[in-house]
Amino acid sequence: MSDTSGISAAGAVYRHVKDRVLTGDLEGGRMVSEGEVSSTLGVSRTPVREAFLRLEVEGWLRLFPKRGALVLPVAPHEIDEVLDARALLESHAAADVVTRPDDLAALVDALDAAIEAQRTSHEAGDLPGYTEADAEFHRLVAESGRNSLLAGFYRTLRERQQRMTADSVRGRTAAAATVLDEHRVLRDLLAAGDVAGFGRGLVEHLDHTHRPHSHGGTR
Repeated sequence: MSDTSGISAAGAVYRHVKDRVLTGDLEGGRMVSEGEVSSTLGVSRTPVREAFLRLEVEGWLRLFPKRGALVLPVAPHEIDEVLDARALLESHAAADVVTRPDDLAALVDALDAAIEAQRTSHEAGDLPGYTEADAEFHRLVAESGRNSLLAGFYRTLRERQQRMTADSVRGRTAAAATVLDEHRVLRDLLAAGDVAGFGRGLVEHLDHTHRPHSHGGTR
């Protein structure tokens, strides 16, 4: 990577490190050094330092002088808040879209495509692709409602959602397969216009995926 522009180099470093955090390649609790990133990307330490500062402001890293940056784990209260918000927004959108048969049919087709992309990524062992398809499935539901303000708010949760999914299914092949099965069930409930069933299934799905210990699950 060329280091001819401090701004563009810092932006590229920021995107690289953030993507690794979101996909779980850089797990919560891991230390990452400026030198490591500088060497990997072929840039000086200055843009790396700038990118680290930006990521610290956003809450992804905590900087320690002369030691590097700690990737902050997802806090339990953050998990609860994100899941509560997602359940409310997706259920609200589902109640709206089922009143519009043509839009519902289009949504179901799009959900089928997202499920297929997630299945393909799962079979290939592609965790970033898997989490991206997972986020896309839920985004499609959330944005199927006609409230643009709620849809906009939901988009702000996407990055945290993707990271939480990576944390939840990493190294848990059975859990990753269960997520796919539950997506198929949610798709079928929507296709049938069962809003109440979808709402219940969604809450159970989010709990199973991100709060496995509350259901006796193990990592």
